[in-house]
Amino acid sequence: MIVRGKLSLKNSSQNFRQWLLDLPRYKKRGLLVVLDLLMLSAILWVLMSVRMGVLFWPETVALALLLSFGPLITIVSFSYAGLYRMVTRYLGSRGHTRIVGAVTIAVLVWSLVVFMSGQLGVPRSAILTYGFASTAAVMMSRHMIAYFLVTSGLNLQVFQGQMPRRNVIIYGAGTSGIELSRALEHTADREVVAFCDVSPTLWGQYLGGIKVFRPDRLTRIIERYDVKEVLIAIPSSERHLRRTVLKELQNLSVDVQIMPSLADIASGKVSVTDLRPIDVADLLGRDGVPPVADLLARDTHNKNVLVTGAGGTVGAELVRQVLRQNPATVVLLDVSEPALYEIELKAREIAAQQPESQRAKIVAILGSVLDAQVVSDSISNFQIATIYHAAAYKHVPMVESNPGVGLTNNIFGTEIVAEAAIAHGVERFVLISTDKAVSPTNVMGASKRLAELVLQARATGQPSTVFTMVRFGNVLDSSGSVVGRFRRQIKAGGPVTVTHPEVIRYFMSIPEAAELVIQAGAMAKGGDVFVLDMGEPVKIVELARLMIRLSGLDVRDDQHPEGDIEIVYSGLRPGDKLFEELLIGDSTKGTEHPRILRSDEPALSPAELKRELDLLRAAIAIRDVDTIQAVLMRTVEGYRPDQETRALEKAPAATWIAPSRTLH
Repeated sequence: MIVRGKLSLKNSSQNFRQWLLDLPRYKKRGLLVVLDLLMLSAILWVLMSVRMGVLFWPETVALALLLSFGPLITIVSFSYAGLYRMVTRYLGSRGHTRIVGAVTIAVLVWSLVVFMSGQLGVPRSAILTYGFASTAAVMMSRHMIAYFLVTSGLNLQVFQGQMPRRNVIIYGAGTSGIELSRALEHTADREVVAFCDVSPTLWGQYLGGIKVFRPDRLTRIIERYDVKEVLIAIPSSERHLRRTVLKELQNLSVDVQIMPSLADIASGKVSVTDLRPIDVADLLGRDGVPPVADLLARDTHNKNVLVTGAGGTVGAELVRQVLRQNPATVVLLDVSEPALYEIELKAREIAAQQPESQRAKIVAILGSVLDAQVVSDSISNFQIATIYHAAAYKHVPMVESNPGVGLTNNIFGTEIVAEAAIAHGVERFVLISTDKAVSPTNVMGASKRLAELVLQARATGQPSTVFTMVRFGNVLDSSGSVVGRFRRQIKAGGPVTVTHPEVIRYFMSIPEAAELVIQAGAMAKGGDVFVLDMGEPVKIVELARLMIRLSGLDVRDDQHPEGDIEIVYSGLRPGDKLFEELLIGDSTKGTEHPRILRSDEPALSPAELKRELDLLRAAIAIRDVDTIQAVLMRTVEGYRPDQETRALEKAPAATWIAPSRTLH
């Protein structure tokens, strides 16, 4: 019975504590005000009784009012000092200082009121002792409340299996940070103990009773409050600042979570407290540039659009971006059934969100760009006005090991789609190209440059179709991306493999790349080569280190043998380069978009290109390696095959196919 009674009492205490914690902030402050007012009034009554030698009762209304001013003025002073905005469990030395300062000011003001009113029987000694007694009582009450909350919380964890609230810091004291702080007040797992911000105007201020610290104090605050988690509340539009902050945090032993974008919160997709782990776009992202609305809509709004390779990384994002411009029809062409199925489902979901009168028609076609009949029917049956040609084999080592397939698909597939576009009066044809087409050392890059030359040659005949190509580097989290591989390796406990300590790459987010492709295509006049501004190149080994560190782990190396994840160098893969280029030559011009450049680059005449492609087609059919190499070196500027791998000579017979006008 005794044990049962103790457990019942313990449970009641825990329930009361949880009830207090779950109260809204304004109700908690109200309870503290009432508690302080009753306590201060009781202290004053006791002091007056001791001073008079009897149980005190004011003889006049004027004396009662004058005495009541003491506790009331003290409450107002506490409020102005921000005492009710502070977290009671983490009062600390700054809270004690505020209590002393607020009581001192209250006593001085009350003394002035008493003496100006003629004292009316209020002893001066009572005023002085009230100051000391109220300071001690308020401090003691705060410590008792904190002890009750913390101790009961530990008991709650033991008996009910719940986790205690973690002390967290919010990095970013703007609108997003304040909203996050308010939202976390109603959660049971996190307690915000400080803000941190780069803006000097906010340093030292209190937001909702929580102090804003400068970034160089972060390490000290983490140690003082035993912080294990930092929450980033920096808007997604300020990606450069977010990236800088994440680099500052990588050397601190804390987990890092990021607040969702305000757009996602406003749309109802997520709540403020749906924090997410660090994503690679946060590490490499840059500040966004608003799109030019007219450019996005010019070739897509109310148009019939075909996207080849629609199931791939860039192709799928192009589909999503095009659908936002309210096209009439979107035709999805892909040779992969699973990829086509997935993008068709997503496209129909997006289309269904539009009013029925504006809803785009979605057509999924399973087929290859090498099948001339399928391509022709796809264009003519749906009266296509704009083509985004994203179908390509793009993985460098894979194409290097399968050169015949890669050359055939990337070059002759582009030629088939281009000729069908001319035959059926397509208005605009946009090729998705790559930085690997510039001075390539691999078959994939050479094939993409030849695909560009195919379009440049078609553009010289001044057909009704406007041909253009858009060249850019790596996109984040594409299929086969180094980022995805790093993430999987970290999750598996390592090691993380990097090809070479000096290898660097350009990166761009998938949505930004697709958005810029659409805008660049809209500016084309014919035969244009557009190059996207990729920002600063990234050293891959530094990316690996950053991803490991922000996963809450340490890099294991000679200086830190006790670390968690090792980085090992596997050597450059067949066809790999240490760095990629975006331009052939230096002749570039700006456009109406700050991140899109127009490049004037050399081209082959239609007759010369036809002669070389005929040679290449015949050489692939009979596996004439020397002729293939000769054609590529004559036609592709700067092409220097990887002499160590000699992929064309080593490729097995199964990887060679003869290009034809139609494959059935």
